[in-house]
Amino acid sequence: MALPEQGGDVEVARKRFELPPDVRHQRDADLDAALLHTVLDALPSPTVLLDPDGIIAMTNRVWVTSGEEHGTIIPPGADYYAAATAVHGDAEGHALVRSLRTLARGECDAVAVDREVPSPSDEKPRWYHVQASRVGIYGHVVVTHTDVTARVLAERTSLWRARHDHLTGLPNRAHLHELIDEELGRGDQAPVAVLFLDVDGFKDVNDSLGHDVGDDLLRQLAARLAECTRAGDTVGRLGGDEFVVIGRDCDEDGALALAQRFHDSFDRPFDLAGRTARLTASIGVATTDGSGTCVRSTDLVRDADLAMYAAKAAGRNRVEVFTPDLRTAAEQRATLAGELLLAIERDELVLHYQPVMGLPSRRCTGVEALVRWQHPERGLLYPGDFLPTARQHDLMTPLARWVLREATRQTAAWRDAGLVLVTGVNINATHFTSGTLVDDVMGALADAGLDACQLVVELTETSVADDPERAAAQFAELRTRGVEVSIDDFGSGFSSIGQLVNMPAGVLKIDRSLVAFTEGRRRQTAAAIAAVVALGQACGIRSLAEGVETAEQLDLAESLGCSFAQGYHIARPMPAGELPSWIAAHPPATIPVALV
Repeated sequence: MALPEQGGDVEVARKRFELPPDVRHQRDADLDAALLHTVLDALPSPTVLLDPDGIIAMTNRVWVTSGEEHGTIIPPGADYYAAATAVHGDAEGHALVRSLRTLARGECDAVAVDREVPSPSDEKPRWYHVQASRVGIYGHVVVTHTDVTARVLAERTSLWRARHDHLTGLPNRAHLHELIDEELGRGDQAPVAVLFLDVDGFKDVNDSLGHDVGDDLLRQLAARLAECTRAGDTVGRLGGDEFVVIGRDCDEDGALALAQRFHDSFDRPFDLAGRTARLTASIGVATTDGSGTCVRSTDLVRDADLAMYAAKAAGRNRVEVFTPDLRTAAEQRATLAGELLLAIERDELVLHYQPVMGLPSRRCTGVEALVRWQHPERGLLYPGDFLPTARQHDLMTPLARWVLREATRQTAAWRDAGLVLVTGVNINATHFTSGTLVDDVMGALADAGLDACQLVVELTETSVADDPERAAAQFAELRTRGVEVSIDDFGSGFSSIGQLVNMPAGVLKIDRSLVAFTEGRRRQTAAAIAAVVALGQACGIRSLAEGVETAEQLDLAESLGCSFAQGYHIARPMPAGELPSWIAAHPPATIPVALV
């Protein structure tokens, strides 16, 4: 059809093809709605368009399919605000609705929250990240719902694992402190008790039956402790065989009653890989005093721990309540440990030497080096005054290294002065297990210029029993290099004949508890010593009787075949400078009957 060429005719033609305003407005609205619907359908998450009053004006396909899948279809025309309140409950639902109304009024730019949506069936709830934006100027809001269930569950699992012991499922150290601080911060001054429980002999279970059985024992312990607690109490595991119980609204009497229930639960034997085992526990108790004084969780746990160690020291299988004296003693030990470390560095330690007599010559053949501490303020301290602190603060190995260096140096000085002796040095189990024993011994000998045959390394029977294979390997290497090895305090513990037979030692020191005998027990004592001497001889090991206090004990040791003896009847330990004059009064053999 040809259009007219005149301008007026063109305007007439244009008007003929132009839509009426109402029709054109409807067309534009339809196009906008179709475009918006297309955009919503392109979104991967369930999405709705709300009018200013919270009525659902439009949904996308994912909203419909998700609703069908979970049985929660909410169609266009429904009140989203009412549905949100019904799904999330009053608190969460009203909070979400308030946020969306604020957004619709243009009083904020966006809304973004995570919401839990319970399932209408028995399925687990799901979590959605709800994100809303305002559209246009009339208060319409687009709300998307992104399923973040996997993320939330992963976060919660990670958080749970970070706060719980993986083996027993109990709260771990960090979470226990959180729970205790939470109780202490309630402000109602209700008493809080902390019970610190340690299993007596747990290490023996691990060593004899293996760590898998030990783990099973820990799970059994966790279950038993949980059975004994009251509603509202919490059982947690600090680590190893140490458990902590939080007693809420629990005073000292209540805590002691709770501890007694724990002890009673140990009366039942444990089933360990088909074996029946009976165990005990040492328990420490600490409570708040209700005075409102600021207390931290670390304070309560520390105090309960100190009380537990007091129970151990008192004989195990006991309950001890914390007292300020325990804290004072702990502070003193910590101070003493720091001073002892400096004492090692400053050479404040000294060695006293106790003569060892060869039998039957009854002449001094060697000495045992015994450490003392010349404290600048407290005077001369004996081992019982500082060795427990050294053990507790891991100072036994540096202490033993100092003793090795000083003893070998002094023995070399005596040799240079014409006095040839064999010196025994005690080694603690921690040094023995460190793996540096052989290197430390040989280094001390080299620095002093002393022959290996003039040194005896002494380890207690219990130290050897802790790890006999490692002991045997290090003993063998020391003897190969010319250093003699002695097993000290034999007979003071549960001596293992099998271990003795396989142990490459040259001297067996019979503990003073066997050597000493009361009136009327001489025959039994003689039989015990004779058995040990015979056992040693069968293994190629010579015997030394310790703690000889009387002439009768010395005669008995000699008559039963002991090779050596030492004790106060022979001589007390003495400073190095006094030893030559003592030996001058007891002339040594021209060729010493050495311990090697």
